Amino acid sequence: MTGLVDRFGRVATDLRVSLTDRCNLRCTYCMPAEGLAWMPQQQQLSDDEVKRLVRIAVERLGVTEVRFTGGEPLIRRGLVDIVAETARLDPRPRLSVTTNGIGLDRTAVALRDAGLDRVNVSLDTLDPARFNKLTLRDRHADVLAGLRAAADAGLTPVKINTVLMRGVNEDEAPALLRFALDHGYQLRFIEQMPLDAQHQWDRHEMVTAEEILAALEPFDLQPDNVSRGTAPAETWLVPGHVDAAGEPARVGVIASVTRPFCGDCDRTRLTADGQVRNCLFATEESDLRGLLRGGASDEEIGTAWRTAMWGKRAGHGIDDPSFLQPARPMSAIGG
Repeated sequence: MTGLVDRFGRVATDLRVSLTDRCNLRCTYCMPAEGLAWMPQQQQLSDDEVKRLVRIAVERLGVTEVRFTGGEPLIRRGLVDIVAETARLDPRPRLSVTTNGIGLDRTAVALRDAGLDRVNVSLDTLDPARFNKLTLRDRHADVLAGLRAAADAGLTPVKINTVLMRGVNEDEAPALLRFALDHGYQLRFIEQMPLDAQHQWDRHEMVTAEEILAALEPFDLQPDNVSRGTAPAETWLVPGHVDAAGEPARVGVIASVTRPFCGDCDRTRLTADGQVRNCLFATEESDLRGLLRGGASDEEIGTAWRTAMWGKRAGHGIDDPSFLQPARPMSAIGG
């Protein structure tokens, strides 16, 4: 059957599945200190509904990579079973999880045994006190333990996602890279995007890719000749260092705002309540949950998903004066 093609010829093969909008941190750039009004349980897809939609995406729509996100996906009780069921699909997709790392020390082995290939762990600072201020939780040691457990379990490459914020942690870029190199992790700096629940994002307060690279000049980064393909991160080699697999060490920058890569986007997103988003910054969604619960066939659901992707815009339009920040924050969309 036809895959997830849009009118500009892009084909979505990378599915991001949000399993919950809930999170056990309160990162200041994501949500308010008091948290958000969480999604009612009956609105959230059941484990079986998640499995069915992922199966349709893989078997009928050409998806080859599935990443489970949140909120915080490790909160989802059925995560290991969902991963195991997805790993049994034919063709088998590549499987990953994006997590804040809390609880990963207890679940890494089970996730590996279920079929998970690797993890992305969010870590914005090496300073426990600064972590507490950023997240409003005293869990820094738990994140570091999660990183170690993921590496020990072979969920490699273990990638670290870092958001630098002006006047908050922008001074830590070199130290974070040194930490990643010392432990064999792959570091990805991400420009802060307009996806906060408070809608207080300010482009002028964002630390740009250019500034990040300037801070890393002491490492004498070299251009990476390996094509990034559809990957969001532009990468550089770090001379004199190798990663956990013995490959040349790399550091990446995901410059979604200043160096958008919309023309190569291959992602489709499914929210925890069963809505398809054809772009992270989309202001419209397509309801698959209603079709699921209304008795639609796999073919009908696949057709609706393809229709949703066909309407994808050429780009996110952050630089356009008419740009509107999505109503849903990142915690409710899923990375």
